[in-house]
Amino acid sequence: MGQLAEFAANHPYLAIAVMASLTAVIFYELKLRAQSGTSVLPGEAVQLINRGAVVIDVRQTEAFSQGHIVNARNIKLREIETSDKAVKKPKGKALLTVCENGADSAKAASALRKAGFENVVSMRTGLAGWRSENLPLVK
Repeated sequence: MGQLAEFAANHPYLAIAVMASLTAVIFYELKLRAQSGTSVLPGEAVQLINRGAVVIDVRQTEAFSQGHIVNARNIKLREIETSDKAVKKPKGKALLTVCENGADSAKAASALRKAGFENVVSMRTGLAGWRSENLPLVK
């Protein structure tokens, strides 16, 4: 242990760099673990949809009409954030929020959880990830 302290004293910049790297890795791992229960990848989203999850697409109407997941409901992010009644509570069903890249759907999922919905997840990669896996969209 004494050699480690001596090394750190002789090489302070290297010791700081190692500590900063270690802190960054720990922070990243904790962030991933926190997100694991709140977001899913497209393959996991398909499983949720097959089990009856309600899909809420938070994109603008024009983007929604260009292509969306089958049976998705188009409810804009602003509506979800400003009204507790924008989404009707589905009985015993999960809510899956989607957007183009995953950022807005994560905000929508968070707003829905704050509004009292329990089983809400967002699609992490959004419809861009959905398309990259060649999953179907309807117009």
